[in-house]
Amino acid sequence: MEQVFAQSLALAIAGGFIAMMGLVLLLNFFSLPANWMLIALAAVWKYMSSTAEQMNFGFFALLVGLAVLGELLEFGLLALKAKKYGSSNSGLFAGLVGAVFGAIMCAPFLFGLGALLGALAGAWLGCYLMEIVRGGGHEKAVQAALGALLGRFLGTVCKCGIGAVILTCIARAVWPDAAPLIPMPGTVNI
Repeated sequence: MEQVFAQSLALAIAGGFIAMMGLVLLLNFFSLPANWMLIALAAVWKYMSSTAEQMNFGFFALLVGLAVLGELLEFGLLALKAKKYGSSNSGLFAGLVGAVFGAIMCAPFLFGLGALLGALAGAWLGCYLMEIVRGGGHEKAVQAALGALLGRFLGTVCKCGIGAVILTCIARAVWPDAAPLIPMPGTVNI
């Protein structure tokens, strides 16, 4: 009976930890470094748990590589889309700065979800204003700014997807192998 209790407790702790990581993953929508926080939580689990043999150097190297890829995609897609839609280099830079500034300034609104909206609006507004200042005209500026906004949105989506992969890798390493030993209703314990 004690073994069943210990296994149930291990499952409950692992399940709670995985659920907490799921909440942390949502921080990507608030323009916070959620993927890096997931890696930090994995390191804490590794430090606190004696059963985290799978969490070796290669495991953490994979997680860091995925997180770096997420960051590159977040800003790289903004750059690619803005360029595709006709943005200049200075318009692209202004879109990047606007996205960061907008996320910071709007974070207190809508329970933090304003950060995502602020990043999108900031990318659009920064790129638009720079293209206007450069003399590109309203239509060209709107087109380039739309590219910056779309790129920022796609980058956020990709970063969240990569965060889900990171969470899945960590969850697989955290979940105890004791689950099959828990008695199920209608089964016979030996």
